[in-house]
Amino acid sequence: MNYITLSQLSDKIGGRARSSIYRDIESGRLPKPIKFGSRLYWDEAAIDAAIQSIAG
Repeated sequence: MNYITLSQLSDKIGGRARSSIYRDIESGRLPKPIKFGSRLYWDEAAIDAAIQSIAG
């Protein structure tokens, strides 16, 4: 399992702003992050699956 940071997530989905990413999380379009200590990470496979489902 590979985890990515917010910066890497932003790059992966076309340079979207942090506020846009969190809006997508709240609406259910992107998965919620996983917290390790004080840092947030996203499961890259879950992000890829979410992108595929949005793209159709």
